[in-house]
Amino acid sequence: MKILHVFKTYLPDSFTGIERVIWEIAENTRQFGVETEVLSVSRNAEPGEVPVAHHVSVRARQDLYVASTGLSLALFREFRRRAATADIVHYHFPWPMMDLLQLLTPPHKPSVVTYHSDIVRQRTLLRLYRPLMHRFLRSADRVVATSPNYVQSSDVLKRYSTKLSVIPIGLSEQPPVDPQRLAQYRERVGEGFFLFVGALRYYKGLPVLVEAARANGLPVVVAGKGEGEELIRAASLPNVTYLGPVSDDDKWALLQLCGTFVFPSHLRSEAFGVALLEAARAGRAMISCEIGTGTSYVNLDGDTGLVIAPDDAGALDQAMRRLAADIGRRDAMAARARQRYEQHFTAAAMGEAYMALYRELAPEAAA
Repeated sequence: MKILHVFKTYLPDSFTGIERVIWEIAENTRQFGVETEVLSVSRNAEPGEVPVAHHVSVRARQDLYVASTGLSLALFREFRRRAATADIVHYHFPWPMMDLLQLLTPPHKPSVVTYHSDIVRQRTLLRLYRPLMHRFLRSADRVVATSPNYVQSSDVLKRYSTKLSVIPIGLSEQPPVDPQRLAQYRERVGEGFFLFVGALRYYKGLPVLVEAARANGLPVVVAGKGEGEELIRAASLPNVTYLGPVSDDDKWALLQLCGTFVFPSHLRSEAFGVALLEAARAGRAMISCEIGTGTSYVNLDGDTGLVIAPDDAGALDQAMRRLAADIGRRDAMAARARQRYEQHFTAAAMGEAYMALYRELAPEAAA
């Protein structure tokens, strides 16, 4: 069976949340005989094909970038060619270019849409895009949500309940932490701190984290890059260490050293929180916000961590103080976070669920 995934960015250009999910699906359906290509656009599309682990990244040249959307004329030609040999086309929403691909260059193959997030920020453009979006979603054979929480809170998903499935995001086990790297970070930032790792975007709640850290004086480590970097630097708090962007190996070391993972995202743009799932996999207690998305499916309030009101520095301050003052409770939550990862969020389980869906949509190709 051959699957063509379609998303706006992919390796080697980008490897953040959705790209990581695509990678895990590709690698964890391979054991069932699936061959995977991932089609995206790139400002530097040479070479056009790049091997990625056991699958292939296919890049079309990006012509324009408008409102967080890469536009490409070459994409239509590449999509037509790749879809012709695929058994199923698997789209990853949102990206309006793929709506146009499906409707202007119909592949005449079964299609799956993994619905990662509502469109939150571009509300004005959404009014123009909405008719195209619904036409695209109606054309899909199956729509997949990544958590039951998001199904309950998304007005868009409620319209497609008759063809909706829920397949939680899953991650492979993290590699062993290099002891030397661990020792270097232990000397630099210590242990037991509150950790934030991720892109420093508008919806991550970083102003709230800064104010909570200012109030409680507890040690906080922030790693990542983006528009929030200036805020962190300008705050210049002695208890907040900003590391800038870090590698995956650095991230694994920091997760081993931290006491609690803090994730104050306050808008629905944070549809699941892969970084939060990485913390659960590492066996760390978590603090997150109730925003009606998958974050509260990964982190269960009072069980694997604490879930607080969004955009509330006082609530975050108190949650941090509670876990810092009760290490036994924090560690018990951490153990349950790891158990929850093992039970619900492994890459193997996600791969099996998508394979079952692929077999349902294209039984002859799966035979």
